[in-house]
Amino acid sequence: MTESPTTPDPLHPDVWTGRVFDGTWRGTAATSPVVEPATGKVLGRIGLASPDDTAIATERAADAQRGWAALPYHERGRILRRAADALHRHGERIQEWIIRESGSVRAKAALEVAVSARECEEAAALASAPQGELLPTDQDRTSMTRRVPVGVVGVIAPFNFPLILAMRSVAPALALGNAVVLKPDPRTAVCAGAAIALVFEEAGLPEGVLHVLPGGPDTGRALVADPRVPVVSFTGSTAAGRAVGELAARHLKRAHLELGGNSAFVVLDDADLDAAVGLGAWGSFLHSGQICMSSGRHLVHSSLVEEYTERLAAKADALPVGDPVSDQVALGPIIDARQLEHVHGLVTETVAAGARLAAGGTYEGLFYRPTVLGGVTPRMPACAQEVFGPVAPVIAFDTLDEAADLAADSEYGLSLGIATADVAKGLALAERVPTGMAHINDQTVNDDAVAPFGGLGASGFGRVGGVAANLEAFTETRWVTFRGRAAAYPF
Repeated sequence: MTESPTTPDPLHPDVWTGRVFDGTWRGTAATSPVVEPATGKVLGRIGLASPDDTAIATERAADAQRGWAALPYHERGRILRRAADALHRHGERIQEWIIRESGSVRAKAALEVAVSARECEEAAALASAPQGELLPTDQDRTSMTRRVPVGVVGVIAPFNFPLILAMRSVAPALALGNAVVLKPDPRTAVCAGAAIALVFEEAGLPEGVLHVLPGGPDTGRALVADPRVPVVSFTGSTAAGRAVGELAARHLKRAHLELGGNSAFVVLDDADLDAAVGLGAWGSFLHSGQICMSSGRHLVHSSLVEEYTERLAAKADALPVGDPVSDQVALGPIIDARQLEHVHGLVTETVAAGARLAAGGTYEGLFYRPTVLGGVTPRMPACAQEVFGPVAPVIAFDTLDEAADLAADSEYGLSLGIATADVAKGLALAERVPTGMAHINDQTVNDDAVAPFGGLGASGFGRVGGVAANLEAFTETRWVTFRGRAAAYPF
């Protein structure tokens, strides 16, 4: 983690050790280790925010927000564009931290920086988007709606795609005139906390508009319950999301919840098998399967299922797994021992229930081999539950009706992938499966800064991304009327 002696390191541990960000870096009483999962090495200690720190941050954010919202839209847009430029300028350094903190391979880390920069660029355009409409009225007045900032937005981001999943909410919320209090996962608090503070500080964001508070569940609860935070954007597990949603409802505030998934990748009988295997491998093994959209269930027509399973297993066996800092690998480590135990437990239980271990199922340290399970039935553990690891359970089906029923047989409803030579047939099948996103001739892991992102059921609710969804997420609708002269009433 060294830099040229002539080039200052803006993410050096001296910047953030024992500190949180509120426009400047300030010390905290508690700290949390920044651990490299591939080696177990402690890279530093980030400041850990308490509920009291959260209350101070929300008060300062609310004060700063009024001035920020009053700026002309083009000034807010300019700052968002400068943030995108700063992401590119510091891209290599931020990538190194994504690799080290989250166990990402280099290509995935580069993708995070590029997509996060696009989020800022799209948010810059959002600042000048039309934010109201004229309404018909039968009175002698002009009637219209206006979109106004909600005030302070709380953003709680996870460890897996830490930079993207924070920036997806931070950038549009800021562009629309809100202040933001960001709570990154402490396991990725440099690449998705300090890095975001860096780029917006360099972009000229006024002090106090953005706060970065790594913290535990108590900090998250304090952020959700704070009366100065009317909107919370949460990305994480379904269990944690339920708690966030319940607490937000108790305080009568909006929560946008992007939660877990167990997405189906469906291979129809007319699919190109080579292409389908490539899609299936990417959907299940990218970032060791630690993605909410990962292809958690491979539903394959019975005429193709044996060959598909064999080819997917061969591809899994050929993928290199190791330390992404020192090796050219396709998969890095699982984030921590607890998550690895969860993944391996589901694999072993599924094999014990009668599934065939076609590939993988082994690990060394936190490095879990990409795993393929054949002969899986819907109620087996690795099929019925979200694994959040590099595991591909393969289930056979005979008819389109059966495929639709199997794909819909989940409490989750995040993403859907379908491989077929007949696009119309794929679209018709997608209509029968309740999900927030569907991709024909693609796998389940897809994202775009201009598209609304979100799921149904246990995958959460609310959308972030694209003009319409971001306006809905981070503004309030105000009805406004005006008359040329004061209205007269009977008394």
